[in-house]
Amino acid sequence: MPATQSIDKHTEFARCFESNKLSPFVAFHWLALAFKDIARAPLLSLIYGLVFTTIPAAIMWLAFEVETHLVILPAAVAFALIGPAFAAGLYDVAWELEKGHKPTLSHSLKSMFRNPAGEWGFAILLMVIMIVWMRLAALIHALYPNVPNPNFEQLSAFLGLGTLVGGILVVTVFAISAFTPQIMMERRVDIMTAVVSSIHAVKSNVAAMIVWGATIGVLVIVGFLTGTAGFIVIMPLLAYASWHGYIATIKTKKPRKYE
Repeated sequence: MPATQSIDKHTEFARCFESNKLSPFVAFHWLALAFKDIARAPLLSLIYGLVFTTIPAAIMWLAFEVETHLVILPAAVAFALIGPAFAAGLYDVAWELEKGHKPTLSHSLKSMFRNPAGEWGFAILLMVIMIVWMRLAALIHALYPNVPNPNFEQLSAFLGLGTLVGGILVVTVFAISAFTPQIMMERRVDIMTAVVSSIHAVKSNVAAMIVWGATIGVLVIVGFLTGTAGFIVIMPLLAYASWHGYIATIKTKKPRKYE
């Protein structure tokens, strides 16, 4: 369970919401609560799960269509990070359950337009980052040795630069996307305030965010290993867990009982 210590931070160019200090393995608590949310709203979870399953299925189709493995890693990681930005409907389901309401499909769809400039602007931002990532992957591939069966020394430049660039992008995108969509949907603030608050919360809880990020990665791998069918459950699970993570991490004036 998260501790109650809070951290206050302000910047000159945007507000920054206070964040709580989390225990390292709190992500597993969020997942346990997310399973309960799925049980309380099974039909809506199934509907959104089926919709979101088409995204990784399209990624796999793209990989086979262009006949190159280069798109798989950046596309898979980008999907794991971009997916929550499009999960406003599922966040609304969790939010309605938190308030003791019965969630509906129509209400959850309307949530996508609670803060349209912020939510869709942020989605576009992440899509641009994904495109840049894909282009960088193609450029880095130019370092791949043009010889059959290259050894490790010949591959070192390719692997080293690829790992460095990929690592920087993963950390950056995770930090700006961890809590930004939830903040913008509930509080209707501007993108900069939400992004700064998300980055601050991640920076203040490095251990917990490493575990949470690794958990997302493992679940995404499981989803692909099941031929994307696993995402029917995995996507609602991650979205609900992200909502619980937001409640536990970003401080509010009144205590939240839904964590």
